[in-house]
Amino acid sequence: MQRQSSPNRQRRSGAVVVEMAIVLPIFMMVVWGIVEFGRAMMVGQLVTNAARYGAREAILDGSTNAVVTASVQQFLVDTVKGIKGSDVTVKVLVTPGTGNPDPKNDLATSRLKDICNVTVTIPYSKVAYFSATFLKTASLRGSCSMRHE
Repeated sequence: MQRQSSPNRQRRSGAVVVEMAIVLPIFMMVVWGIVEFGRAMMVGQLVTNAARYGAREAILDGSTNAVVTASVQQFLVDTVKGIKGSDVTVKVLVTPGTGNPDPKNDLATSRLKDICNVTVTIPYSKVAYFSATFLKTASLRGSCSMRHE
């Protein structure tokens, strides 16, 4: 004996397709947002690591601003896929220690106990998989300060 479909089932045959057409785009936007947010957090952490790497290099005797900038840029090029060194901005600030003359933000003239601060910035649009218009001006920034050895 063959079972007949109920009249209710026949009337709802297109409801699943309509529900999916409504829910699927919203679901995909949420998933894409999670992926983008995860990427931003990952790259933000790598930018902070690059600043830490640059600060460790900056506090060593004989380091220069150009060497620190180049090594930080290379660090990020090696660890973040799809960026160029020119996308990365590195700013080095040197605060003189107590009794030391002002090195004028030049690592080559910095002395023992000067505080070296390295700030790394990269535009979010350079690392995003999908850049929204409201995030065009956003940047990821990391900073680290260490005392000169």
